[in-house]
Amino acid sequence: MNRQSRPLSIAHRDHHFAAIVQHSFDAIVSKDVDGTVQSWNPAAERIFGWTAAEMIGRSIRVLIPADRQHEEDDILRRIRAGEMVPKFETERLHKSGQRIHVAVTVSPLRDTDGRIVGASKIAHDITETMEIRHRLIASEHQFRTLANSIPQLAWIAGSDGTVFWYNDRWFDYTGTTLEQMQGDGWTTVHHPDHIERVSSRLQHSWDTGEEWEDTFPLRGKDGEYRWFLSRAMPLRDHTGQVWRWFGTNTDITVQRQHEQQIQMLMGEINHRAKNMLAVVQAMVMRTADRSFAESLGARLQALSRNQDLLIKRNWSGTPIAELIESQLAAVNDLINTRVSIEGERELLLSPVASETIGLAIHELTTNATKYGALSNADGSVRIACDIRDTAEGRKLDLIWHEQGGPPVGEPNRAGFGTVMIDRNPRAALGAEVEISYPESGLRWRLTAPLDRLVAVP
Repeated sequence: MNRQSRPLSIAHRDHHFAAIVQHSFDAIVSKDVDGTVQSWNPAAERIFGWTAAEMIGRSIRVLIPADRQHEEDDILRRIRAGEMVPKFETERLHKSGQRIHVAVTVSPLRDTDGRIVGASKIAHDITETMEIRHRLIASEHQFRTLANSIPQLAWIAGSDGTVFWYNDRWFDYTGTTLEQMQGDGWTTVHHPDHIERVSSRLQHSWDTGEEWEDTFPLRGKDGEYRWFLSRAMPLRDHTGQVWRWFGTNTDITVQRQHEQQIQMLMGEINHRAKNMLAVVQAMVMRTADRSFAESLGARLQALSRNQDLLIKRNWSGTPIAELIESQLAAVNDLINTRVSIEGERELLLSPVASETIGLAIHELTTNATKYGALSNADGSVRIACDIRDTAEGRKLDLIWHEQGGPPVGEPNRAGFGTVMIDRNPRAALGAEVEISYPESGLRWRLTAPLDRLVAVP
């Protein structure tokens, strides 16, 4: 049988309420209608630094800074009128003189006849809350300053891809407002020829959490379209779930125009070079015997294919084996017979490394066909590419080894060819170069730090 709770006696109730006041985390203070303190709990001592003996019988105004005394005037006026003062945030003084941030609620106290005899005040120390709030405000200000200072258009979307914030750059460029951009409003500034593709790829990222990147035109407030490289990164919470998306749009119109101009110029150079090769080939076909003309023509065509390789990759980097083969164009009919390429083939060389190593291989090939192992019918060339680990880091070893050609010896002077195969790789790639001239054939070895060679993705 359940026992029903019984009402507390007056004595027990008073004791109960006193215990609540004594053990409250908040300062609970009572005062009369003139502001004289009547009671002061332990939390008040802890928060304000004054003991009960020091404060009881003293005006509550000792806690109030001079510039906030008007608050107590208003509180006493409202209490005398029987009003409750809702919670408000303010500052009060610690005994040390330090200002404390508090949230205060004040209620009128009545005697048994209903007359207002004073007020009770509950004060909650919000110093830590205010510090957190100020840090958040400072952090938000810092973020907005940064976001509005970067040259990119920037935006933030929810986990489902709904964009809810844009930086000032976005509005300055598009001439829109946040209200106009609500929902799918962003689609109104996208070029209609690209919006379906962009939306589809974006939705894939929203669904999978994968990073997003795309290139497309956006309309400015002047009605003109400019090209932008756009990216979005997922921001994840502590569980790994996507919480927000942060995106940027970088104007690449000028860069795109320059690339198109460069591509056009490179195409024109390629066209002219091929025309020159065609003229030379035609002259050879008219003046040389058929066998020699066909052989030389094939080599000229190989040089033309090498030119196509450079144009195709826009100087963005070349696989090392492909680069070597292109520079062997004059003897491409000997590759896999008298010329062998061994070892690493897919290492993607940076433009600088491609140019430096390519010039060296070209010079070595020219010398081999004029004076070395490829100047007769029996000699051979072995080219080996290997990556090895050293105490200083990973390095590339590139070896050119000739055998079976006419006897060789060290040249009496260093010409321009020496610059291409020795000094240039040392200066451009930080490479070590070894050149030896045993009678059996030239040996050339290049050793370079891998981080000086590889193309950046």
